[in-house]
Amino acid sequence: MRFFCFIITTVLFLFLLRAVADSNIVFNDALFNKIRDQYDDDALERVQNWQQLLNDSHALPIDEKLYRVNNFFNELDFVDDIDHWDQDDYWATPVEFLATHGGDCEDFVIAKFFSLKELGVPAEKLRLMYVTATRLRQAHMVLAYYEEPNSVPLVLDNINRRILPASRRRDLLPIYSFNGDGLWLAKEQGRGQKVQQGGNNNLWNDLNKRMQMGD
Repeated sequence: MRFFCFIITTVLFLFLLRAVADSNIVFNDALFNKIRDQYDDDALERVQNWQQLLNDSHALPIDEKLYRVNNFFNELDFVDDIDHWDQDDYWATPVEFLATHGGDCEDFVIAKFFSLKELGVPAEKLRLMYVTATRLRQAHMVLAYYEEPNSVPLVLDNINRRILPASRRRDLLPIYSFNGDGLWLAKEQGRGQKVQQGGNNNLWNDLNKRMQMGD
């Protein structure tokens, strides 16, 4: 059932992702004071560590950016939305993810996606990819990085912390991937066939508003 919810919410997602993905991440005193008031000092420290990570990583080679961002967010806890937010499906902003020290697979991928965008990685090289995790027998999301349009992507994942080519992740069966430019049906280990462009989505509408408000 949850897999079909993934399909429904993502097919209409693309227009909003383009709008959010072009925005910059802003760190300022207002954000820090809000985090301290709403959460605690530990939450503030995690967000400030994220800021430091981004500041320190701009000039690094792409493989090091991927490594650092993947490792940083994989230190957080996996928590199902129903337990964490008392909702069946909630897409947290990176700040919410860090402040609460946990989230589900979408939250790991969203935080990595926006962090790499902030570090100058072109959006066209990044895909948020829905897969089936065969060992867990459940729907899952990972972040895929394509060095070239038709290359086998590297997979950033919270289940397996090693960044590996998709061809070496036999435990993942790709279904489709997307970013601000469109939706692709999976085809072997490459980019796949583009099937949709544009749309909107309530989850990402809400996410966009919360990011603009500094949440």
